[in-house]
Amino acid sequence: MAKKIPYKVYLTEEEMPKTWYNMKAHMKTQHAPFINPATQKPCTMSDLTPVFCEECVEQELNEKDERIEIPEGIRSFYKAFRPSPLVRAYFLEEVLGTPAEIYYKFEGNNTSGSHKLNSAAAQAYYAKKQGLTSITTETGAGQWGTALAMAAAFFGLKLDVYMVKVSSEQKPYRKEVMRTYGANVVPSPSDTTAAGRKLLAEFPGTGGSLGCAISEAVEKAVTTENCRYVLGSVLDHVLLHQSVIGLESKTALDKYGVQPDVIIGCVGGGSNFGGLIAPFMGERLQGKNDIEFIGVEPASCPSLTRGKFVYDFCDSAQTTPLAKMYTLGCGFMPSPNHAGGLRYHGMSPIISQLYHDGYIRAVAGEQSKVFEAAEMFAKCEGILPAPESAHAIRVAIDEALACKKTGEKKRILFGLTGTGYFDLSAYKQYNDGTMTDRIPTDEDLQRGFDTIPHCPVNEGLL
Repeated sequence: MAKKIPYKVYLTEEEMPKTWYNMKAHMKTQHAPFINPATQKPCTMSDLTPVFCEECVEQELNEKDERIEIPEGIRSFYKAFRPSPLVRAYFLEEVLGTPAEIYYKFEGNNTSGSHKLNSAAAQAYYAKKQGLTSITTETGAGQWGTALAMAAAFFGLKLDVYMVKVSSEQKPYRKEVMRTYGANVVPSPSDTTAAGRKLLAEFPGTGGSLGCAISEAVEKAVTTENCRYVLGSVLDHVLLHQSVIGLESKTALDKYGVQPDVIIGCVGGGSNFGGLIAPFMGERLQGKNDIEFIGVEPASCPSLTRGKFVYDFCDSAQTTPLAKMYTLGCGFMPSPNHAGGLRYHGMSPIISQLYHDGYIRAVAGEQSKVFEAAEMFAKCEGILPAPESAHAIRVAIDEALACKKTGEKKRILFGLTGTGYFDLSAYKQYNDGTMTDRIPTDEDLQRGFDTIPHCPVNEGLL
């Protein structure tokens, strides 16, 4: 019989993961390979290493090893902010009057305010080990840029961050945290790169997108000596690094004999959700559980729920390899909603394949309903959640309320990926009653779909 779980469960240092968990080792269908757009052939390590760190590319291409060792240098850095707490949301359960048990893994207990530091630490470590002197990246809401600024400072690397323009305007203090750690922050699209200038000409006055910022960061990396591009989501090695979230969650729940029935996470590029579900999904793929996995995206940028499963560029300027994923088209320009970290046109190839194979359910949340859930959570659990995280909270509440109607006692686990203390302008809009829900029309989506490349690998898919 399960023991009563305390409000917060912390693991010891000895219980922290010493390896990452690679879901691909158990996937029934591996996601399609990245394609070199110039050759229309699968990308090799030599195609990817001019852009990414060598060890990250090795991890990206690894489909066999379930466990991949976390180097001591990374584990040592992790100890500054891990293990993170697993929390039983007793107060939220009481407010909802639900028979469901609600748990959340809180990743906001570090200066970056989010889960992003898990992969930032790893990629900065590998860049330093390779002998690089600088790295570049993009950031949406700013959590990834902040996390990488912290990691770059720790490992002594120069960092250029291309921050989605609308986010840099909404969150000037997030930008100042990055600058405090030594990063050079450029609102994107900018006139500092050819990709940025092209996008500004095509979309005058645009607030930008993650796809735009990726284009600029990649261009900066490949034109700078001894520099590589570092990505905060989407790619397999990023999901691998984030698996510490799921591994710690599973260890904590196993100690109390708890097996979740539902696991929920917000999805933009897929990193936190992929990391949270990793060990649980690995067991599901082996027939060891029947957990329901739910990914929650914004209705304003509905890659999974309204996108196409095809090959597309990962960036707006069409400079990256082609990835087979659920996408709205690399030219899709999302409305400037407040969940900046979820404003990406595509989705992780791993998450896309699992969704396509029926292992994941997707839900799209409207902004006002998401903030309603965020404020309810803040009032009873005492944490102001990031807008991105609030998408998971919304659906966790909806699932718990469904249990209230049926009397079913489900165990619900969701990822609280970060805090919203740099998102107060968004909360102000919600409290003032001026927040609006922007949902793309079919015509809006078609304009994005029209930018999906018509190439041999997409024959029969479009």
